[in-house]
Amino acid sequence: MAANMDLELLELADTVELSPLAEAALEGLTKRPRQMSPKWFYDERGSQLFEQITDLPEYYLTRTEIALYEDHALDMVDGIGAGAVVVEFGSGSSRKTPLLLDALDRPAVYAPIDISLSALREACDRLMDRYPRLSLMPLQADFTGGVELPHTLDSEAGPRLGFFPGSTLGNFHPAQAQIFLQRVLKLLGPGASLLIGVDTVKDVGTLLRAYDDAAGVTAAFNLNLLSRLNNELDADFDLLSFAHEARWNAELSRIEMHLVSTRRQEVQLCGERIPFLNGESIHTECSYKYAPAAAQALFERAGWVLERSWLAPEDAFAVYRLRAPA
Repeated sequence: MAANMDLELLELADTVELSPLAEAALEGLTKRPRQMSPKWFYDERGSQLFEQITDLPEYYLTRTEIALYEDHALDMVDGIGAGAVVVEFGSGSSRKTPLLLDALDRPAVYAPIDISLSALREACDRLMDRYPRLSLMPLQADFTGGVELPHTLDSEAGPRLGFFPGSTLGNFHPAQAQIFLQRVLKLLGPGASLLIGVDTVKDVGTLLRAYDDAAGVTAAFNLNLLSRLNNELDADFDLLSFAHEARWNAELSRIEMHLVSTRRQEVQLCGERIPFLNGESIHTECSYKYAPAAAQALFERAGWVLERSWLAPEDAFAVYRLRAPA
């Protein structure tokens, strides 16, 4: 199949529309406890900072998952068949994607879905050079919502393979994770496969260091959310008056990221004055950790069949291959 030399982004926009961000900020920050969805981390600067995080010595997730793909990618795609249509959810830089594409038999289409336009452009430019016969169909969208695949995929007869690496499933509350997996099942269709990365429960020290590194990159990533609100919504957050904090919630089996107000203050946002007490936080991210049995139970509740799993040494990370019933 010839490459798309004039790559056309579907639902193309120069920037993420401000109105959804404004609505989310007003809804999340004018109530207690104050909270924002982690999807709003990913403006251009946020995407760059996250890529830096993945290379940090404390952030075991990326290198551990990549090692699993390097060692087992051929097993992971065994039986998928030629001409696969690969749909990646939250593709970001598509850093792990070549490990999958190289293992597949003549994949026909790669359809990355991401909220960041700049990340999609950069990733597709790299992949176009590396895979000149691969059709690229990027979609700028919030993959956590009810997305629809490009209608041009309807004519592609190859097997459908979803790809959801990076433990992003952990950013969903378990009930929301089930809903998301059900949407993916419906989107990909009967008989489709899904490769998904899931972080595991481990010692608290390792988890906390992964989300609060010594160099302060994760802190900058978290605080960049406030910079984005200042830049795009003309808010007046004083970044020096908020501190990044990572917490382990043992009862819910999740890491939480917070931005904690270090003094009593008031912030202007979209015409609202929002008071913060000293020590009050904005809850910006959850990252649920799943033991293998809990992950399997989640997949089954969502209607998927677990075919195989691959665990890193010391059960540090897991990749699962799921199948949609025919």
